Amino acid sequence: MAIATDDSSTDVTTSRVASPPARWSTALLAAAFVALAIMVGRDGDVLWQLVRVVLVGALAAAAFVTVSRLPERSVGWLMVMVGLVVLPAGVGFVPYVVEKPASLGSVAAIGAVVSGASLVVLGTVARTRGRGRLRRAGAGLGTLVAAAIVTFVVGPAVAVTNVPRPEVSATPASVGLAYDDVTLRTADGVDLAGWFVPAVNGAAVVLLHGAGSTRSDVLPEAEILARHGFGVLLVDARGHGESGGRAMDFGWHGDADIAAATAFLAERDDVEPGGIGVVGSSMGGEEAIGASASNRLIRAVVAEGATARTAADKGWMSDQYGVRGLLQEQIERMQYWLTDVLTAASPPTSLRTAVRESRTTPYLLITAGAVPDEAHAAAYIAGAAPDRVETWNVEGAAHTEGLAVSPAEWEHRVITFLAGALGVRVEA
Repeated sequence: MAIATDDSSTDVTTSRVASPPARWSTALLAAAFVALAIMVGRDGDVLWQLVRVVLVGALAAAAFVTVSRLPERSVGWLMVMVGLVVLPAGVGFVPYVVEKPASLGSVAAIGAVVSGASLVVLGTVARTRGRGRLRRAGAGLGTLVAAAIVTFVVGPAVAVTNVPRPEVSATPASVGLAYDDVTLRTADGVDLAGWFVPAVNGAAVVLLHGAGSTRSDVLPEAEILARHGFGVLLVDARGHGESGGRAMDFGWHGDADIAAATAFLAERDDVEPGGIGVVGSSMGGEEAIGASASNRLIRAVVAEGATARTAADKGWMSDQYGVRGLLQEQIERMQYWLTDVLTAASPPTSLRTAVRESRTTPYLLITAGAVPDEAHAAAYIAGAAPDRVETWNVEGAAHTEGLAVSPAEWEHRVITFLAGALGVRVEA
């Protein structure tokens, strides 16, 4: 009996010695929760920021109390679970490290990735200590797979709803265009900054940039359009450049933003009725297609690099890639569902549905030859109304580089399409 008692005491002592030092687990948890508090409290009204930060603080306090009372393996599970929340959130904030390295968001991203990854690794070690080598290896592999899946789903959703604000650089004057500064007010009260180059031929287009950029980035397209007599309204998407509001890089605010832009053009004396089109790149192209479903002022759409802004837009993947594509579609569904949770914007109409519902609008879809999925997506969209959708695949072009790779053909195709769709004669 005495020997049994001694063995028991030895086991307990060994277990305690083997446990991860409390100061390390507590320090990592503290770093993780501080980073999370910065990320969730960085924008919104003051009251809502405070509520979110207080909630994270309460969770942190509960975790600290729990760590001191649980056995090692339970602490390990807690560390892994916290890490699987904080790591993907940090990955979603990585664009801040690239675009705004000196910002608080950048510091939070680095802290979240480092502390989150450390919690996942050390937590896995703690919860499997004393197990057989094979079981520990299996647990490690399982945790790695779980971390990869969660990061793949959560990271993009966080990234598109927490966007570093890009800055406006060049103006239309840099490409020789005279212009007016304009401010547009959306139906939900957001002020959008824009430049307007007056129309000469009676038609005008709304020119939209892609995610992570501003109206300055589409000045080459503006110069070509204006040279042929089209009025051009260049607009910063909300949360981008000098526009108000919060950015959402899947373009879910596009309908409201474009409605304000087309309403402005419809009131211009130099723009004839039926003479309004939309030209967009990447996110801007997706917004243009989506808005055409219900905005009857839009009579023509040119979209370059448009692929998807809802899970339904990926419906072609299972046909193209079989089981792998089907699995990708399901992951995309989770990703877009989480995006809906993280943004106040409502999920929009799918691009294919928008084309079908527009009924009469003609489309020119430009795809990058170096990105095969763009052609697959365009074919899927065009299937809704093949008689109204023209596609052009630019051989050798990367995403939205059609003008850079084939400038003469880009100019010819786009100008010819818009002139025909909007019923105008263009300047030579």
